[in-house]
Amino acid sequence: MSNIIPENSLTEARLPRGFVDRTGASWRSTAAMLKIITDVYTQYGFEPLETPVFEYTDALGKFLPDSDRPNEGVFSLQDEDEQWMSLRYDLTAPLARFFAENFEKLPKPYRSFRYGPVFRNEKPGPGRFRQFIQCDADIVGTGKIEADAEICLMAADIMVRLGLKSDEFRVNYNHRKLLDGVLEKAAISSAEQRLTTMRAIDKLDRVGLEGVEQLLMAGRKDITGDFTKGAGLIATQASVILQFLQTDASDAAVALAQLEVQFDGVNIALEAINELRIFAASVAHNKNVVFAPTVVRGLEYYTGPVFEAELTFETVNEKGEKARFGSVGGGGRYDGLVSRFRAEPAPATGFSVGVSRLQAALEALGRLQDPAPLGPVVIMVLDKERMKDYFQMAAELRAAGVKAEVYLGESGMKAQVKYADRRNSPCVIMEGSNEKVQGEVQVKDLIEGAIIAQSIKDNAEYRSSRPAQEAVKRGDMVAYVKALVARYEGAN
Repeated sequence: MSNIIPENSLTEARLPRGFVDRTGASWRSTAAMLKIITDVYTQYGFEPLETPVFEYTDALGKFLPDSDRPNEGVFSLQDEDEQWMSLRYDLTAPLARFFAENFEKLPKPYRSFRYGPVFRNEKPGPGRFRQFIQCDADIVGTGKIEADAEICLMAADIMVRLGLKSDEFRVNYNHRKLLDGVLEKAAISSAEQRLTTMRAIDKLDRVGLEGVEQLLMAGRKDITGDFTKGAGLIATQASVILQFLQTDASDAAVALAQLEVQFDGVNIALEAINELRIFAASVAHNKNVVFAPTVVRGLEYYTGPVFEAELTFETVNEKGEKARFGSVGGGGRYDGLVSRFRAEPAPATGFSVGVSRLQAALEALGRLQDPAPLGPVVIMVLDKERMKDYFQMAAELRAAGVKAEVYLGESGMKAQVKYADRRNSPCVIMEGSNEKVQGEVQVKDLIEGAIIAQSIKDNAEYRSSRPAQEAVKRGDMVAYVKALVARYEGAN
């Protein structure tokens, strides 16, 4: 009876849109980055926390439409008890739930870090995936501005530890209440106008002051002819915003003094300026943490200082055009999230690293060199009746700390060596009947053999010379192989 399935009944192997498979170098680079980031978090006194990828939908409290099935923005399913659960869309909402649920047992302030996949039920696009990795650190239970400052100092340390130079990044900070003060002074009360104004401020680096002015008023047409509708402000309103954007922030103390004069009488702005003075004093020793009045983040989410890690160097995109990676992480103070669960005040601040975007930037700089790690030593199967002996060899090597596997395919010698090459194995071990009688094994060094092979042009000569292959006493096998592997691991 044939085991072949008719072609027309096969299931098409296809990856869902917005998701990616990650193997080899990419996986190792991500793991190495996460190790560095979480080491810094640990040095700053943050404790690890892992929460499930599913939360009850009402606990997430965001991206939820007014409909029977809450699947806009999040991936949701209904449990057998008819409660809706959703895949987490970030790592902060689960933290808020955990903190509220364990409020009595946790130290306060509570410092934690988390990393893992998050999910967005949104239309995928270039560089925009439905599943990606975040790596967060948060302090919950303190309203001190110094906590926000420490988060920014930690973010700067992460960039340095990942290999970025001081002129290649900065950590920008601003205050949500300062932006509210700008809107108040400009007498912008319409929710739609406020949102459009904030978006215009956020685009200063891309469109310049003139472009922002157009977006504040009637609108702007870009070089492609596409028109973006503006906020519809009048000239006197726009002038308040434009004066604010022209603040020289190269010296935080000077900038804050100027803003204090500009916003005299606007209490919410003055409150922010006083807090920013404390912030600036706390980070003054680190020249990569800078005040930037144009930082706009989470308009409906953050309640105090906001910050983002920005890469300042240029690179070339897939079209060959000059481009900047821009923001690779951000965060801020969010004092209202935990309050959804408990009556007690629970102010919080945190930072999230955009692992995938930062990884792409480091790869563009050539800072994520990934020498493929050595694979396992492969013990070739020359006699299928002697599998017990081959498994014994593998056990001895593993006990000595050497990665090893017995070949479990059906192919012959040549294909087994090719298999080991594809596994990036440093060597293969062969023990046929002759070797067994002589108490030996043959160890073929695949790395040195590949180098030697480049200088041998004749196949017959190659076969007869058996390059980089040594007969080793069976009792000396482990020590010999261990030394061979250590030599290449040192070079790697």
